[in-house]
Amino acid sequence: MGWNPKQYEKFKAERFAPFEDLLALIDKQPDLSFVDLGCGTGKLTARLQQALPGSRGQGYDSSENMLKQAEAWQNEQLHFEEKAIEAVNDSLHRQWDLVFSHAALQWVDDHPALFAKVWQQVKPGGQLAVQMPANHSHLTHRLLTQMAAEEPFYSALQGWHRHSPVLGLEAYAQLLFELGAEAQVVIEKVYPHVLNDATGMVEWVKGTALVPYLERLSPELQAQWLTIYTQRLADAYPQTPVFYGFRRLLLWARKPL
Repeated sequence: MGWNPKQYEKFKAERFAPFEDLLALIDKQPDLSFVDLGCGTGKLTARLQQALPGSRGQGYDSSENMLKQAEAWQNEQLHFEEKAIEAVNDSLHRQWDLVFSHAALQWVDDHPALFAKVWQQVKPGGQLAVQMPANHSHLTHRLLTQMAAEEPFYSALQGWHRHSPVLGLEAYAQLLFELGAEAQVVIEKVYPHVLNDATGMVEWVKGTALVPYLERLSPELQAQWLTIYTQRLADAYPQTPVFYGFRRLLLWARKPL
């Protein structure tokens, strides 16, 4: 997908807060090896390395635009490579002390199969730490599916719309148990964001969930989509400022020795 680092980081502080919560779940031992699946611009991968003394890290992302930003954070013990998350385990039979992923696995389908692959990358005694947005029930996301079913967008998208693969809390707890985790933390948190008005919601979603829709539309239809989408959110949220509660899942697990 055509990720725009500048658009994504318009709400940098808000997007980075769940990273810090996930980081707090990790058992920070010295000299760990780690992989960051969906490392984006690499800034938070570097933050992860700094929080883990003596660690050696590898970041993978499928976006060339994001990885151009990551070059600034590369060092002798931290490297980045362009590779899709679902291809990492298929091409690299390697295990890590920590497999980490912040706001990325929600873009990959079939989570039971995905987590089984990701779990294989964790060394015995190692850790898995994952954060994923789970805001697909909010109007900002439900409108995407609704509009994709309307003309002229339905024809332009050829009937396509994105279905979130993110499961519920209990499903991930069960999944981690079945994979053999000896300890786990599975929690949901609503992050409170106060935006100026409904257009702030549009700017937020333009950096993430809107990307695969807009990239499939012509410039004319992109403009039409954004006009309609903005108006519908403004009708639903006429107040200023507007509260935007954003749900996220935070998962941590340890593999037995």
